[in-house]
Amino acid sequence: MGTGSSGLRAGPRSTLRERFDLLAREVVKFGAVGALGTVVNFGVSNFLWHTTSLQAVRANIIATVVAIFCNYLGFRYFTYRDRDRSARTKELTLFLAFSAVGLVIENGILYAAIYGFGWDSSLQRNVFKVLGIGIATMFRFWSYRTWVFRTLPAREAVASAESFLEAGSAERPAQRVS
Repeated sequence: MGTGSSGLRAGPRSTLRERFDLLAREVVKFGAVGALGTVVNFGVSNFLWHTTSLQAVRANIIATVVAIFCNYLGFRYFTYRDRDRSARTKELTLFLAFSAVGLVIENGILYAAIYGFGWDSSLQRNVFKVLGIGIATMFRFWSYRTWVFRTLPAREAVASAESFLEAGSAERPAQRVS
């Protein structure tokens, strides 16, 4: 193995470690967008709960829809900006479908707490909102990364890299071998 300019060995990193690092970065970005969406979700739902006569679950559905819109923008242009963009209509359709499942999970838990157990104070609503968002978030992370914001197929990535390398070698003048 050779040494780099720093004198340290530049051995190959394990594939497992590289995959873990990529996943960790993805989780952090997903979490940042999700945190913003959660703030929007809580802000809108609490605003509606305290200023309108809407039923709690209906107000929460509105808040969840507003957060879904904000999250799509964050996921597409921040978390998954390097992912395949060739089928935006399909991407948006899948995003909305999986988001709707997350909406049902989140609001189903809130509905069960309020109408099943009678837990309807402001604190209880927010506690069960947190629980619902947490469970729905695990589902959304899995579904978005697996089905919605897919990585480019390997052959497209290889073709892209090869064309980049060919363009770079075409710019350099040919060296004569004597």
